[in-house]
Amino acid sequence: MTLENFWRFLRKGLGERKAQWRYCLRLTVAGVLAFAITQFGNFPLHGLWAVLTAVVVTQISVGGSLRATAEYVVGTLGGAIYATAVALVVPHETNVQLAIALALSIAPLALLASLDPKFRVAPFTAVLVLFVSNWFHQGPLESAVFRIMEVVIGGLTAIVVAIVILPERAHARAIEAAARILERVADFLPMLFKGFTQQIDIEAMYAKQDELGAAVVYFQEVVSEVKEERFTAFADGLDDAALGRTLLRLRHDLVILGRAATEPLPPDFAKRLGLPLDEIARHVVVHFRDCADALRRRRAVSSPQPIEAAYEAYAQEFAALRSEGFTRSLSPQELERVFALGFALEQLNRDLSDLRRCVRESAKAAKAKQERHGS
Repeated sequence: MTLENFWRFLRKGLGERKAQWRYCLRLTVAGVLAFAITQFGNFPLHGLWAVLTAVVVTQISVGGSLRATAEYVVGTLGGAIYATAVALVVPHETNVQLAIALALSIAPLALLASLDPKFRVAPFTAVLVLFVSNWFHQGPLESAVFRIMEVVIGGLTAIVVAIVILPERAHARAIEAAARILERVADFLPMLFKGFTQQIDIEAMYAKQDELGAAVVYFQEVVSEVKEERFTAFADGLDDAALGRTLLRLRHDLVILGRAATEPLPPDFAKRLGLPLDEIARHVVVHFRDCADALRRRRAVSSPQPIEAAYEAYAQEFAALRSEGFTRSLSPQELERVFALGFALEQLNRDLSDLRRCVRESAKAAKAKQERHGS
């Protein structure tokens, strides 16, 4: 590999993994900065828990870091306060006494953590308070105070670094995740619609649907981070939850279409509805790709008129088949699949309308934010 090719390869890798490289930088800075801050105090283990906290709560996005820090601090406070109370009441000089105090500290906090995820680190904190106080001959109250101070230092360090150093907005990640879902749908639709006129690989279709389901779940996880950014200047007022609900309904539409596509339509229906279905698929695929691009560019989506025309042609042909009596010769299973297809197409069209509304709201929110910053 020549030097020129190496630099081209390196630039391409950096360009495709910008978020990952930014996260790597922020995580490193947060850990080192937390360590540097704790050197100004007499913290046990040279500020180990401040560094660990900064590393644990630093997430890819600002919203993720805010959420992780809030949960970690709440869990630490709960665990430290309760373990301190146990240590003050229950003697723990011998191993047997320490084991009893440990059990009394862990059990209630473990139950609390199972009921509320915010307290997941509470049992862990209780163990630290008890053991560290023994190791360093500290009182339980002193051990708890040091633990809380270090967690607060680590958490605040992580938040400051997330906001100041190449900040990655959870909302931007949500938009990109949504756009990728729409592109996946566009890639999947031709295969799905092909199943109405010919036999397709059912297992491959189910695998594609599972991938889309996982992508929608990931999007909803990112949206939960966006809520934390509502308190910062990184939020722009867009309701990402509405977009999430629309994507989930679109995924359900594809599941219903997939059930109807497990076998080709009856011959007469496949012959006469094949072309209208191809037209619907072609225009809907283009529309999904346009919506993905519109989300990324924060612009309005193009007119749905070609889709409406394709749907109208399908409705007319299906009405003609019914008026000519072709539905009377169908078996109950065939009739169910034919009408399931019509229902799924109708739902898909409605959810496409909701998708266009979400895209318009995204463009409006971006424009409003630009106007605020410009004024």
